[in-house]
Amino acid sequence: MHLKDNTFLITGAASGLGAAAADRIVAAGGRVVLCDLNDSVAAHAESLGAAAKACRGDVTSAGDMQAAVDATVALGGEKGMAGVVHCAGVVSVAKLIDREGNPADLDAYARTVQINLVGTFNVMRLAAAAMACNAPGEDGERGVIINTASVAAFDGQVGQCAYSASKAGVVGMSLPAARELSRHGIRVMAIAPGVFQTPMMSEIPDEAAKALAASVPFPKRLGKPNEFARLVEQIIGNSMLNGEVIRLDGGIRMQ
Repeated sequence: MHLKDNTFLITGAASGLGAAAADRIVAAGGRVVLCDLNDSVAAHAESLGAAAKACRGDVTSAGDMQAAVDATVALGGEKGMAGVVHCAGVVSVAKLIDREGNPADLDAYARTVQINLVGTFNVMRLAAAAMACNAPGEDGERGVIINTASVAAFDGQVGQCAYSASKAGVVGMSLPAARELSRHGIRVMAIAPGVFQTPMMSEIPDEAAKALAASVPFPKRLGKPNEFARLVEQIIGNSMLNGEVIRLDGGIRMQ
């Protein structure tokens, strides 16, 4: 599959990894629908020109995501929707027992799983239903789904029970989804980023961010969103990439 003349839905597209993926697809001649809860998504879509449209949406909402998928299909015209790059998610940190001995908040745990895991499933199911209607291309391919996991799915740190569990769920869905959707010519992949320069990183102290960057074996820095976008491009273009999770982390293994 090529980026040029194909249309993709990007969630979490207002900034960070999603915005970088949208930029790269448009630069390569593709079209994108940018979906995010942040109102700044409209400005980013406008900056990309006629090849981009914006829609405000919650990934946990069936109605919002159906509207986003419908907008992508419409923008794609006869070719419909070629793929989805799902980047929307939240980071949460909470110990099972705090310093005073109080148990973690159950609602906060459920919110993280709802957004990161249930939201991923919601986007996948609706995108797959739309792409299954596409005319088959080379190798019978009709579409591609790229989800965003995290190295926390494998190397969860203290306080990451909710986040690690939600991202491990994304990893766990990749292979069964790829197997199921193979009959429709739809591939399913996941990227597990390490520590990247995204708005999420701004939520932690500078010293902690510097320590994380120093812990990357090579290169000793935070990842750049464009490096994530380059991998997205490679996955879209290489039809043999299917049912797999790719760590994009500079070799880091979280302590």
